[in-house]
Amino acid sequence: MKKYAIVLAAGKGTRMKTEMPKCAYPLLKKPMIAYIVENLKVSTLIDEIIVVVGHKKEVLKDILNNSVTYAEQVEQLGTGHAVMVTESLINDLEGDVMILPGDMPLVDNCLIEKAFKEHVERRHDLTVVTTRVEDPHGYGRILRDDQGYLDEIIEERESSASQKLIDEINTGVYIVKTKTLFESLKKVTNNNQKNEYYLTDIIKIAKTDKHVIGTYTLKESYKAMGVNDLYMLSVAEQILQTNINKQHMKNGVAMINPETITIGHNVVIEENVVIHPNTYITGNSVIKKGAQIGPNTEIHESFIGERVVCKHSLVYNSTVHEDTTVGPFAHLRDGANIGAKNRVGNFVEVKKSSTGKNTKMSHLAYIGDTTCGSNVNFGCGSVTVNYDGKNKYQTEIGDDVFIGCNVNLIAPIKVEDNSTIAAGSTLTTNVPKGALAIARAYQVNKENYIKGKPKTDEKKNK
Repeated sequence: MKKYAIVLAAGKGTRMKTEMPKCAYPLLKKPMIAYIVENLKVSTLIDEIIVVVGHKKEVLKDILNNSVTYAEQVEQLGTGHAVMVTESLINDLEGDVMILPGDMPLVDNCLIEKAFKEHVERRHDLTVVTTRVEDPHGYGRILRDDQGYLDEIIEERESSASQKLIDEINTGVYIVKTKTLFESLKKVTNNNQKNEYYLTDIIKIAKTDKHVIGTYTLKESYKAMGVNDLYMLSVAEQILQTNINKQHMKNGVAMINPETITIGHNVVIEENVVIHPNTYITGNSVIKKGAQIGPNTEIHESFIGERVVCKHSLVYNSTVHEDTTVGPFAHLRDGANIGAKNRVGNFVEVKKSSTGKNTKMSHLAYIGDTTCGSNVNFGCGSVTVNYDGKNKYQTEIGDDVFIGCNVNLIAPIKVEDNSTIAAGSTLTTNVPKGALAIARAYQVNKENYIKGKPKTDEKKNK
């Protein structure tokens, strides 16, 4: 029997007051729907994921690519209608379906598996995931009969004053026998204030049809929080971040002022790492043991080796090997690959370049589209001139090269091993092994030049 998950992501999210589809909004630089889909994929219970798209569907498809199956809800006719459009994609009527809103990024693998297992073990035809909250405003209320069994779910706008006082709410997560689901949906009407087909109506229908209905009560109510506006987005992000940081600290990562530190969902950090305030580490970044990161540092989709020190710097899509120091105010990007025991100092930018061991670029340098060996020293103001206004060109630098201050290497160019480039040179041709390259204008001293020149005060008096 096949187990499906249906993620509802077709809504416009008008309360966000922006053009972006609600489910595409990022938390810690990752779209919220990606959290749900990733957790569903981790689960061993889910065989296929179907995402219902509608408003700006291409945005969501670009995020999820071919990792899921898509169903399209052309008209926004309610949650019941959204699930109904998936019927043609579900071919195993003896299986089960989990239904989740696409705007609940805090739903984790633990919730998915526990709720699904309880549904199966108790042999329910329909299970509703509920929770209790201090402020139930905006949520559908759970109505129970005299014996405590689920009777119906009533939407807030349809509820009476006394029903609004109920603190047990519908999370919007359901597990339903496939056959029960679609048989019940065919009986749902739009006879309500919004003229929509409510998915919640299947509870009453299933009960009338003598199906076995139950609930799974979620203790951690924050996991059921839906994101309906930008404020709730920030609250969800804060909860997610607190949980992530807490887990890293339990695993041996020291965080100075952790409430100022942002760590992404997929980041891997080893023990004995120290992270200082105002640091952002996101994407699939890896931080190896003994590293010191921050303060005021951003690292995205990058690998940071053992005992690296990186402060006041930006590192994007790059690799920094062990015992290297980066910063302050350095910028590594677009595939920079920095070797072991390097020094990337203040106001140095490295782009699409690699270095060997013990290479130093201590200050005010730009290294772009360059392959550099070991034991190279870049003087202050060194620039690899890689762009002619139309094309980018490569620079090759060998081992044990000394590059003086204010040197321009105009690519394409090759500097071979053990060579030296004099300060102030602008090179346009290759430098052979062991050579000294000098390419600068000769100094001319004009003696007595100032003696015959009128002083500034004399000029003003004329």
